[in-house]
Parts: sequence; structure tokens; C-alpha cells
Amino acid sequence: MDMKTANMPDTQSTHDTRKIDIEKVGIKDIRHPIVISDRAGGVQHTVANFSMYVGLPHNFKGTHMSRFVEILNDHEYEITVDSFKAMITETLERLDAETAFIEMTFPFFMTKTAPVSRVPSLMDYEVTFIGHVDDKGKPRVSVRVIVPVTSLCPCSKGISDYGAHNQRSHVTLTCTIKKFVWVEELIELVERSASSELYGILKRPDEKYVTERAYDNPRFVEDLVRDIAVDLNKDERIIAYTIESENFESIHNHSAYAMVKKNM
Repeated sequence: MDMKTANMPDTQSTHDTRKIDIEKVGIKDIRHPIVISDRAGGVQHTVANFSMYVGLPHNFKGTHMSRFVEILNDHEYEITVDSFKAMITETLERLDAETAFIEMTFPFFMTKTAPVSRVPSLMDYEVTFIGHVDDKGKPRVSVRVIVPVTSLCPCSKGISDYGAHNQRSHVTLTCTIKKFVWVEELIELVERSASSELYGILKRPDEKYVTERAYDNPRFVEDLVRDIAVDLNKDERIIAYTIESENFESIHNHSAYAMVKKNM
């Protein structure tokens, strides 16, 4: 620190008299390159949106916003899962805070093989790593995936002479992790619970297959979240979760929604 900087007033650290704590204050939606390892042994180079916050006690006027950006830039050009975890503790220390929150959202790609033609194609999923320090001072990491699937209505199938209405559904799964879990595992767990999974490319035999599979495998929005919960309850690596499903109805001007939650 040079002499000029040392003599400048630090307004953020001045005393505040309103006696109101701020739960989260920081920066939102700053982009930074990251590299993510995938289960196949490769890496994906992409850009993530970061949101970084700390809790601000009532006696401080403000936080030091530039330090969040410094933390990002200090972790080399590309951020990994391991460096993401380290950033949580570093944020506490650099901003002299008691609580810290970091979210990193990025597109994740999987190669999907069509069920009949075996044509490969890429599917993209929105993934978020969420880091925070719990009330015991321990860093926790959660993973959120948004998985688009097909759901076919059991009621429509039961009452219709011709077919049944189906819709695309977005399942949002947020898991607090105790031991390492591949992102692909969470995506596949969700897709197994749907009437049918989605693919980037479908030839005519594939389209016939997924249409008939959905018809033979009807799911209410309630079925989706319950089936996923049953599988998660068997996985000791996952200590808490929130499962949400939104079905974008094809015969209504509204969505169907269900949520199941398990706390630590």
C-alpha cells in the first residue's frame, strides 16, 4: 500500500448507527472463465456467472466490493471445483465477515446417444455450485441442476380414447453434498424419474421410441419429485436436498408445480 492510499479515508469501515444487520451484500452476475472436469475424464472450458456476498453486521456502513473481484482474479485464469471451495473461506477472511455466500452458474454439456439410431448429440444443462458457511463455521457446497424432461399426464391417458397430453418439465434439483458426486449422476437420476428424457437429435425411429416410452411411463408432477426423493434418500453422499418440478402444461395456460425438501 502506497502512502497516498494509506491516507485515503476508508468510508466502508466507518460506524453505522441504524442497528440493522444486512444478510447478504456483495456483487451479482460477474462473469469469469472456469474449467469443469467431467465423468468421462475430460474437461469443459466455459464461462460462469458469479454472485458473491457476505453478511454485514449492523455497526459497519459498507463492505469492500473490490475485494470480491480480487478474489476471483487471484484464483488464476480458470476456476476449478477445488478452488471454488477455497474461495468460500477466503471470502470470509478477506472481507472480515462471519458469513459468506458464493454462487457459480454455468452451462454443462453431456453427450446423449439417441435410443434407436445411436446418433450422438450434445445436451446442455444449467448447473450452479452454491457455497456458504453454515452456522458452525463449516464451509458447505451444494449443487443445483436444472434438467428438462418429458412428462405425460396419467389422468389424460386414463380418460382419453386417443393418446394423452404431455409437456416439457423442468426439474430443479439442489443437493447439499457430503462426499463427491458427479454432476452427470444427478442429471441421470432426474431423467430416470421422468416419462422420457430429452435428446439433441432424434431420427424417426427414435421419435417413435420416446413417444411410446412416455405413453407407457406416465408421470404426474407429484410422481416426479417423489421418485427422485426416494433415490436421494438412499444416497449417503447427499445430506440435504430440494426437488422442484414445473410442468409447462400443453392444455392449460398455467404450470403444474411440486416441491419436496429434506433438511440437514
